[in-house]
Amino acid sequence: MGDERNAPVRDESAAPGGTGGRRPCDQVRVRVPATSANLGPGFDAFGLALTLYDDLIVTPGGSGVTVQVTGCGEGEVPLDESHLVVRSIRAGLEALGAEVPGFTLRCENRIPHGRGLGSSSAAIVGGLAAAYALAGEPVDRERLVVLANEIEGHPDNVAAAALGGFTIAWTEGDTGRAVRLEPADGLAAAAYVPDNRVLTKEARGLLPSVVSHTDAAANAGKAALLVAAVTGRPELLLVATEDRLHQEYREPAMPESLALVHKLRGSGLAAIVSGAGPTVAVLGGHEDESAGRSTFFRGTPEAPDGWTKYELGIDPVGVQVWSLEAG
Repeated sequence: MGDERNAPVRDESAAPGGTGGRRPCDQVRVRVPATSANLGPGFDAFGLALTLYDDLIVTPGGSGVTVQVTGCGEGEVPLDESHLVVRSIRAGLEALGAEVPGFTLRCENRIPHGRGLGSSSAAIVGGLAAAYALAGEPVDRERLVVLANEIEGHPDNVAAAALGGFTIAWTEGDTGRAVRLEPADGLAAAAYVPDNRVLTKEARGLLPSVVSHTDAAANAGKAALLVAAVTGRPELLLVATEDRLHQEYREPAMPESLALVHKLRGSGLAAIVSGAGPTVAVLGGHEDESAGRSTFFRGTPEAPDGWTKYELGIDPVGVQVWSLEAG
């Protein structure tokens, strides 16, 4: 990329929303975290940002798009205007009333695709955040969630990717909303990622259109308890992550995942299906933050054959953007 130590860099990540004077940029860099949604009982509502990242580099110029992808999705995703990041950049620029005819997009992907760790949400949030920087605008995270929900169709993963930490998302009509809560110190996640993929559409298609009042009431109580567990009472995570609304219904699409969830929970670990699956995540923590993460991970088993284990912390800030200004 060259020596850029003396280049003027603007960090757009923490800037408040606004419509100040637009300034062109030579390059935009974006880092966006993986996410785990639902977390058991918080179906389509809860999200957690994780310390596994995709990096995007956008260089404006020309009249078309050039896309380069390394890592996850390399050789599989489209390299033209249909690429999800490109579509999200275009949607963001249109919403901001800005125009960038052409650009080069470089994607360095680490978030596995189709595994329930929010790869599509990362692409959407990353593309929209890049659009803000290309337009010379500070990132308005509240509006970013609204725009991302319009593309994704549900706000749980995009909220966590945009805001970081632990998020609770909902919709008002068709508008996505979210609030961020601070996770407990030392909270961490072990993610078990299988080689096979499950499409979100396929997983959602297995859900019943009606559930019992008993199951709905049970999930409401556990979801409320999970807020307390994630934000300050991690010793309650096992009981708080019990679910009756979606995980068991999805077993035909991911029998190995549900078997692993049952095995881990049987050994006292707060295991859940991450998002639409098939990744299984174990949530945990320890009162001693300095030693807690290593202690927690040592208490989780190694990955089964054909699976990969990721030891992850909680990302505190969500999507980050840096602009290298022109001139």
